[in-house]
Amino acid sequence: MSTYTPKAGDIKRDWYIIDAAGKTLGSVAVEAAVLLRGKQKPTFVYNEDCGDNVIVINASKIVLTGKKHTDKIYYHHTGYIGNMKKVQYGTLLKEKPEFVVEHAVKGMLPDSTPGRKAFTRLHVYAGPEHKHEAQKPVSVEVK
Repeated sequence: MSTYTPKAGDIKRDWYIIDAAGKTLGSVAVEAAVLLRGKQKPTFVYNEDCGDNVIVINASKIVLTGKKHTDKIYYHHTGYIGNMKKVQYGTLLKEKPEFVVEHAVKGMLPDSTPGRKAFTRLHVYAGPEHKHEAQKPVSVEVK
Protein backbone atom coordinates (compact mmCIF):
# COMPACT_ATOMS: atom_id res chain seq x y z
CA MET A 1 0.00 0.00 0.00
CA SER A 2 1.39 3.41 -0.92
CA THR A 3 1.23 6.62 1.11
CA TYR A 4 -1.43 9.13 0.11
CA THR A 5 -0.09 12.52 -1.00
CA PRO A 6 -2.60 15.21 -1.91
CA LYS A 7 -2.19 16.92 -5.25
CA ALA A 8 -2.58 20.67 -5.70
CA GLY A 9 -6.09 20.24 -7.09
CA ASP A 10 -7.19 18.03 -4.18
CA ILE A 11 -6.50 20.67 -1.53
CA LYS A 12 -9.59 22.57 -0.40
CA ARG A 13 -8.81 25.83 1.40
CA ASP A 14 -11.37 27.04 3.91
CA TRP A 15 -11.54 30.47 5.56
CA TYR A 16 -11.42 30.83 9.34
CA ILE A 17 -11.77 33.91 11.52
CA ILE A 18 -10.22 34.32 14.98
CA ASP A 19 -11.38 37.05 17.34
CA ALA A 20 -8.34 38.04 19.42
CA ALA A 21 -10.17 40.35 21.84
CA GLY A 22 -9.21 39.37 25.39
CA LYS A 23 -7.15 36.36 24.28
CA THR A 24 -3.43 35.93 24.94
CA LEU A 25 -0.97 36.44 22.10
CA GLY A 26 0.45 32.93 22.28
CA SER A 27 -2.93 31.20 22.19
CA VAL A 28 -4.06 33.16 19.14
CA ALA A 29 -0.74 32.57 17.37
CA VAL A 30 -0.81 28.81 18.02
CA GLU A 31 -4.35 28.45 16.72
CA ALA A 32 -3.56 30.53 13.62
CA ALA A 33 -0.35 28.59 12.90
CA VAL A 34 -2.13 25.22 13.14
CA LEU A 35 -4.87 26.36 10.75
CA LEU A 36 -2.36 27.89 8.32
CA ARG A 37 -0.36 24.66 8.15
CA GLY A 38 -3.47 22.48 7.85
CA LYS A 39 -2.46 20.20 10.72
CA GLN A 40 -6.09 19.72 11.74
CA LYS A 41 -6.87 18.03 8.42
CA PRO A 42 -6.65 14.26 7.96
CA THR A 43 -4.84 14.84 4.63
CA PHE A 44 -1.97 16.81 6.25
CA VAL A 45 1.45 16.26 4.69
CA TYR A 46 4.44 18.03 6.22
CA ASN A 47 6.12 18.85 2.89
CA GLU A 48 3.01 20.19 1.12
CA ASP A 49 1.16 23.45 1.60
CA CYS A 50 -2.31 22.16 2.48
CA GLY A 51 -3.46 24.76 5.03
CA ASP A 52 -6.35 27.19 5.18
CA ASN A 53 -6.80 30.96 5.16
CA VAL A 54 -6.94 32.69 8.54
CA ILE A 55 -8.30 36.13 9.46
CA VAL A 56 -7.41 37.59 12.87
CA ILE A 57 -9.55 40.52 14.00
CA ASN A 58 -9.29 42.81 17.06
CA ALA A 59 -5.49 42.50 17.19
CA SER A 60 -5.33 45.76 19.16
CA LYS A 61 -7.28 44.13 22.01
CA ILE A 62 -4.90 41.17 22.42
CA VAL A 63 -3.52 40.48 25.90
CA LEU A 64 0.07 39.98 27.05
CA THR A 65 0.39 38.19 30.39
CA GLY A 66 2.78 39.02 33.20
CA LYS A 67 5.24 41.88 32.71
CA LYS A 68 5.67 41.33 28.97
CA HIS A 69 4.42 44.87 28.20
CA THR A 70 7.67 46.26 29.64
CA ASP A 71 10.10 43.31 29.76
CA LYS A 72 9.60 41.78 26.30
CA ILE A 73 11.54 43.72 23.68
CA TYR A 74 11.47 43.49 19.87
CA TYR A 75 14.86 44.08 18.24
CA HIS A 76 15.55 44.89 14.60
CA HIS A 77 18.55 46.18 12.68
CA THR A 78 18.24 48.95 10.10
CA GLY A 79 21.20 47.76 8.05
CA TYR A 80 23.51 50.59 9.05
CA ILE A 81 26.43 50.14 11.43
CA GLY A 82 25.39 50.58 15.05
CA ASN A 83 21.68 50.91 14.29
CA MET A 84 20.16 48.14 16.38
CA LYS A 85 16.69 49.39 17.29
CA LYS A 86 14.59 48.10 20.17
CA VAL A 87 10.93 48.62 21.06
CA GLN A 88 8.97 47.39 24.07
CA TYR A 89 6.05 45.15 23.24
CA GLY A 90 3.61 47.46 25.03
CA THR A 91 4.59 50.31 22.72
CA LEU A 92 4.61 48.04 19.67
CA LEU A 93 1.15 46.74 20.54
CA LYS A 94 -0.23 50.29 20.60
CA GLU A 95 1.48 51.42 17.38
CA LYS A 96 1.36 48.29 15.18
CA PRO A 97 -0.88 45.56 16.65
CA GLU A 98 -1.02 43.70 13.33
CA PHE A 99 2.77 43.32 13.31
CA VAL A 100 2.80 41.81 16.81
CA VAL A 101 0.41 39.02 15.77
CA GLU A 102 2.16 38.45 12.44
CA HIS A 103 5.55 38.22 14.15
CA ALA A 104 4.26 35.64 16.66
CA VAL A 105 2.60 33.49 14.00
CA LYS A 106 5.62 33.65 11.68
CA GLY A 107 7.81 32.36 14.50
CA MET A 108 5.55 29.30 14.84
CA LEU A 109 5.64 28.41 11.14
CA PRO A 110 8.54 26.42 9.65
CA ASP A 111 11.37 28.24 7.88
CA SER A 112 10.72 26.47 4.59
CA THR A 113 8.79 26.95 1.39
CA PRO A 114 5.48 25.57 2.78
CA GLY A 115 5.87 27.84 5.83
CA ARG A 116 6.44 30.95 3.71
CA LYS A 117 3.46 30.10 1.49
CA ALA A 118 1.27 29.51 4.53
CA PHE A 119 2.20 32.90 5.99
CA THR A 120 0.85 34.65 2.88
CA ARG A 121 -2.65 33.38 3.79
CA LEU A 122 -2.68 35.18 7.15
CA HIS A 123 -4.75 38.39 7.30
CA VAL A 124 -4.57 40.47 10.49
CA TYR A 125 -6.73 43.50 11.29
CA ALA A 126 -6.51 45.82 14.32
CA GLY A 127 -10.26 46.36 14.55
CA PRO A 128 -13.37 44.20 14.14
CA GLU A 129 -13.89 45.02 10.44
CA HIS A 130 -12.30 43.02 7.61
CA LYS A 131 -12.76 42.83 3.86
CA HIS A 132 -13.24 39.06 3.47
CA GLU A 133 -16.99 38.76 4.03
CA ALA A 134 -17.49 37.27 0.56
CA GLN A 135 -15.45 34.19 1.55
CA LYS A 136 -17.87 33.44 4.43
CA PRO A 137 -15.24 32.68 7.11
CA VAL A 138 -16.07 30.25 9.91
CA SER A 139 -15.47 31.48 13.44
CA VAL A 140 -12.89 29.55 15.50
CA GLU A 141 -12.83 29.63 19.29
CA VAL A 142 -9.36 29.98 20.82
CA LYS A 143 -8.84 27.74 23.84
